[in-house]
Parts: sequence; structure tokens; C-alpha cells
Amino acid sequence: MKPLGWFGIVRLGLVQSAIGAIVMLATSLLNRVMVVEYALPAALPAGLVAWHYAVQLSRPAWGHGSDRGRRRTPWIIMGMGILALGALLAVDALSLLAGRSAWGFALAVLAFAMIGGGVGAAGTSLLALLATRVAPERRAAAASITWIMMIAGIVLSAGIAGALIDPFSLSRLAIVAGGVAGVALLVAILAVWGVEGTAPAPPVPVRDAAPVPAFRDALRDMWADGDARRFTAFVFLSMLAYSMQDLILEPFAGLVFAFTPGQSTQLSGLQHAGVLAGMILVGIGGSAFGTRGAGSLRRWIVGGCLGSAVALGGLALAARAGPGWPLAANIVLLGFANGVFAVAAIGAMMGLAGEDRGREGIRMGVWGAAQAIAFGLGGLIGAVGVDVGRALIGSTTETFTIVFGAEALLFLAAASVALCGGVRATGQRFVARASA
Repeated sequence: MKPLGWFGIVRLGLVQSAIGAIVMLATSLLNRVMVVEYALPAALPAGLVAWHYAVQLSRPAWGHGSDRGRRRTPWIIMGMGILALGALLAVDALSLLAGRSAWGFALAVLAFAMIGGGVGAAGTSLLALLATRVAPERRAAAASITWIMMIAGIVLSAGIAGALIDPFSLSRLAIVAGGVAGVALLVAILAVWGVEGTAPAPPVPVRDAAPVPAFRDALRDMWADGDARRFTAFVFLSMLAYSMQDLILEPFAGLVFAFTPGQSTQLSGLQHAGVLAGMILVGIGGSAFGTRGAGSLRRWIVGGCLGSAVALGGLALAARAGPGWPLAANIVLLGFANGVFAVAAIGAMMGLAGEDRGREGIRMGVWGAAQAIAFGLGGLIGAVGVDVGRALIGSTTETFTIVFGAEALLFLAAASVALCGGVRATGQRFVARASA
């Protein structure tokens, strides 16, 4: 049976776009509205976002559920429905939160739990479907396409919502959020509908056709695989390093380089442009290697981690050098290297998950949970590290030097794990089986 073609991959990429569009409402738009328009403590939306990451620890359970049913589409649609409803409930909680009502806080916690659960169910099942249906030589390109489309969904929905929400009112926010969530849900349903049925998975060995074991047994079996265990460590370390600079990069530009809010926002745009360039390079380069692309992903991963470490080392030096440093070029390099390693890691993740037919979901779930923990901790550690460092050391430049240096060391540790076997066998056993 033929695996997914490029059109099918792009269709599934639309689901990622829809996920990104709805998550933007919760983690970006509502964050700003809570703090600025409703003068709520900044810790409130930060805590809710951290909570939605914590809920994503349920990813292995969602993935295992789709493994047992041997169908991913219903889980993707269900997850998107939960995600959309959670975003709308988060908007509904605003008026209660503005009145400092405990019911508003309870509703917001429920809403962000649904957002985290929806992302976990839809995102994990989508990645498992890609791991099952995409040919090994196309996995790097598939990872690039889906992640680029997710970013495109975030950018597009942010632009549309930003244009329609002014002049701000709660009723206008509800209408805009409902429109974005509704359209995203419809796009996701249309995108995934029929894809799984029209592109059957290749025949699998008889031993892989056995019933999927219970969740605890499946988790124990996966953890017994040394490659899967080392890859989990790699995902955690690399994503922890990747996310630590999320909340401190713009403050760094303002505190050390005296950038205005507009200038620091433009700097963030340059970083995302670099990320996209890195993703595109891996997508094109990974496909260019043909069936050997799965094995070549380790080189992209290690190169991206080393490049990220170099760029962060540059930022550590920039903290000491000050305004004379080529900050924009440094940020572009960081984004580019981040994009290279991140999308190569997703491609490798798909390859390693695809080696265990019928259990792709739980593997993707475990790695998704490791990523969610890293994202939740990374931003918090970076921000708290700057606050604590400035309080204890009394020097902003010294603090940023230490924090960026620590991030660089984490990327070097992630590269070391990859080189020592964290992604050594990714895709290789699969190719060996296919050619046997």
C-alpha cells in the first residue's frame, strides 16, 4: 500500500495550523488581555499556561488509546473539539476573573485543562498518524511542513484576531475567539477526514499485529527500549534549552541594549524568521538524502544543537559587550539553529515511533510529555534565573551571561546524548525491516 503523498502530508499539516491558531488565543491573546485590559496579576496567565503544559503529561494515555483503537482520526477530531471548547470557556472565565470571583478561577483552570488535554489528544494522535503513514525518506520534509504550517496558523490567526478585536470589548473578544476556534475546528475536521482511510498502512509483521497491551504494560515495554529511553532524555534536555530563552530574550534586549518595545518585538520576528529558514533547510535537505534521510537526521540534530550552543554563547558575550554587539545577526543564528535541530528531532521522533507498529501513539505520547515538561520548566527556569541572579549578584550583565551560558551547556549536553546513541538507531531498524 502506498504511504501518504505530499498532498496528504499538507492536509495533515492543516491540522497543526488549526491547533496553533487556537493555542494562540489561550497563550498569547488571553495572556495580554488578562494583564493589560483587566489588570490581573501576570502570574495568573503564566500559571494557567504552565497548567496546560502539566495536563499534557496525559499524552501517553491519549496515544495509547489511539493505538488500541488502531484509528487516529477520531482522537484527532475529539481532541480538536475539546481544545476549541476549552478556548471558549477560557474567554467566558474572563468576566468572572475581572470581578475576582473564585468561580472565574475555577472555570479558567478547567478551561486550560481542556486546552492542554485537547492539544495532547489531537497533537499526539496526529504525530502518530504521520509516523505510521509517511515514508521514511519523507519524514524530515513532513516534519518541516507540519511545523511551518503550525507557525503559519499562529501568525494568520494572530493577525486576523488582532485586526478584528479593536476596539476591545469582552463581547467582541468572545465573537472573535468563537470565530477563530470554529473555523480552526472545521478546517481540522475537513483536513483529516478520509486521510487515514484512503492511505492504508503497509502490511506489518505478524508479531506486530498482536493486540495492543494495557497502558502500563505498553509503557513498561517502551521504557525497556534503550533507544527510546535515551531519545526521551534527548528530547527533554534539548527542549529545556530551547524554551529557557522564551521569556527573557526581549527583556534582555531592553535591559542590556536599551531596545524599545517595538525594536524588541522586531527582534523576536527575526528569530522566528531564522527558525523558519532552519526548518525549510532540513525539510529540503532531509528529503534530498532519499531513503538514507532517516539516518542523516542525527547530523542535523547534532549540528542544530551545536549551532544553538554557539549562538547562546554569543549572547552570553553580548551581555558583556553591550550595544556594540551584532545582536540581530546573533538572534537570527539562534533561530536558524533552533529550527534545524527542532524539526530534525521531530523527524527522528517519527522515525523511531514508526519502528514499533501499532504502538506509535504511546511513543509519541511519552516524547510529547517530555517536551511539555521541558517547555513548562524552561520558561520558568529562565525567568526565575534572571530574577534570582539580579537579586543575588546585583549585576544584570553577569546574570544574563550566566543564564545564557547555562542554556548553551544544556544544548551541548543534548548534542552529547544524541552522539552517544540518543538518536543512533532512529530509522535504521525500520529501513532494515523494510528491505528484509
